[in-house]
Amino acid sequence: MGLMVAGSSFGQKKALVLYYSQTSNTKAVAQEIAKRTGAYIEEIQAVKPYDGDFQATISRSQQERNQGITPEIKPIKADIAKYDVIFLGYPIWFGTYAPPIATFLNKADLSGKKVVPFATFGSGGLDTSIKDLAKNEPKAEILPGYGVRALRMKAMEKEVDQFLKASGFIKGEFFAPKPFPAPHAVSEAESAIFDKAVGTYPMIRAKAATVAQRDIEGGVEYLFTAKESPRGPQQAGPAGEMKIYVTVLNGQEPEFTQVAR
Repeated sequence: MGLMVAGSSFGQKKALVLYYSQTSNTKAVAQEIAKRTGAYIEEIQAVKPYDGDFQATISRSQQERNQGITPEIKPIKADIAKYDVIFLGYPIWFGTYAPPIATFLNKADLSGKKVVPFATFGSGGLDTSIKDLAKNEPKAEILPGYGVRALRMKAMEKEVDQFLKASGFIKGEFFAPKPFPAPHAVSEAESAIFDKAVGTYPMIRAKAATVAQRDIEGGVEYLFTAKESPRGPQQAGPAGEMKIYVTVLNGQEPEFTQVAR
C-alpha cells in the first residue's frame, strides 16, 4: 500500500454532523468534517451546561454516573429521519462518549443509519466508545471512526482530510499504510522511543513489552503493547495491559496518538 486515490462513495447520501463539545476541541473537528463534506451541522447542548472547570465537570459527571442518570439535552432541530449518514462527535469521559451523547442515543432512533464516530480525548477511548455505540444502536451501521488527542489538535485538519478520503466520503489522494506486522520484543532503542513519547503524560505508567511498526506518510508508526506499573502498594491484582500508538514523523520527536485498553 501507499499513496492511493479515493473516489467518493458519498453520492447523493444526506449527511448530518451532530456533536457535543465541552472545550471546543470536538467542535473544531465537527466544523472541519462539515466543511469538507458539505454536511449540515448541529450542536448537542445540555439544558444545564457543565461548568467549564475541569474538577467541577468531573464531579458532576461522576455523581450522575453513580445515580444512573444522564443530563437533559435541548431538542435537536435536524430531522434525523432525513439523513443517511450521521457523523457523531464527542469528547471521551470515563472511557466512553460524554453523557449528553448517551442522552441523545436514548432518545434517537438511528436504525438503518451509517454512524461515523469522531472523538477528542486526553489519551484514548475511541475504540471503547465505538463498542458502546454498537450496543446502544444495534440496528445502525457503526463505521470506523476518527480520534485525536487534545494536545494534537494541530494535526487534526490533515488527519480529518486523510480519514474522509480513506473512508470514501470525499475524493482525493491519501496514504494507506500497510497493516502492522507481527510484534516483536522491544529493543533498547524502541524502549527509548516509547519512554520519550509517554514520559510527560501522568496517566500512563507503563513499560513497553512488544512493538510492531509500519511506514506512514512522513514517518513511522509504532504499536506498543505495555504493562501498567503498580501505582502503589495498595494496588491489588495483576498489572493491566495497554496498547499505545506512537508516531515519529521525519525530524520530530516521538508522540503518542492514542491508548487502547
